[in-house]
Amino acid sequence: MKNHFRWLNVIGLAAVLIVNGLAEWLPINGQTTGELSAKYPVLITPAPYAFSIWSVIYLLLIGFVAYQLRQQAASSKIVQSIGPWFLISCLFNCAWILAWHYEKLTASVFIMLALLLSLIAIYTAVRRDKPSPARGERFLVWLPFSIYLGWICTATIVNIAVVLYAAGRNGPLMTDIAWTVILIAAASLLALVIGFKYQDAAIILVFIWSFIAIAVKQGQQPEVSLAAWIGAAVLAAAAAVLLMKASKRNSAAY
Repeated sequence: MKNHFRWLNVIGLAAVLIVNGLAEWLPINGQTTGELSAKYPVLITPAPYAFSIWSVIYLLLIGFVAYQLRQQAASSKIVQSIGPWFLISCLFNCAWILAWHYEKLTASVFIMLALLLSLIAIYTAVRRDKPSPARGERFLVWLPFSIYLGWICTATIVNIAVVLYAAGRNGPLMTDIAWTVILIAAASLLALVIGFKYQDAAIILVFIWSFIAIAVKQGQQPEVSLAAWIGAAVLAAAAAVLLMKASKRNSAAY
């Protein structure tokens, strides 16, 4: 079956890379993405180094786009199952950058949620249609969207927290701390549910990356830092279990 979206996917990813590059190099509206984040010091914001994961995400997405251009891959069931959703996710990615840089914070949350939903559509589709993919599909289709979805899950939580902060709905410090601890616990539970449902250690590792960065950034708030370290430790144990199970499955296959 012909894949009508493969060249549109190339254009979509190129647009994402250009818009995100301009956001830092111009920068758009005179502020970089990181400078804007620093304006809203919510307690669930990770350390700046955490955002370097975007380099990994974009490299993996370049790998996916190159892979789906191959004739054999383009007609495969797992690539076909993505349909228009990757292109849609690219449009929302670009739209979010513009909304964020022009500080349209409420709009940015809705756009982020739309991006999240488009990635969920991709993530569930590629696993539903082929639960045991070939090695190439595992690393060039499954992995990119595991990492991407994991990061957008955590980014959505931060985005919502920023909007509430900007709206002045931040109470006393202990209230902020309590809500942040609750959000970390909820994010940990979400990571465990997704990870074990889809036997996906990669998405759990992204949450671990985020939690460690939160612990580092929020070192002056011991309750938040401790909650983030505990969340990271629990998820690390879960990821280890999933990796061991995957290793056993792979050994049994040979």
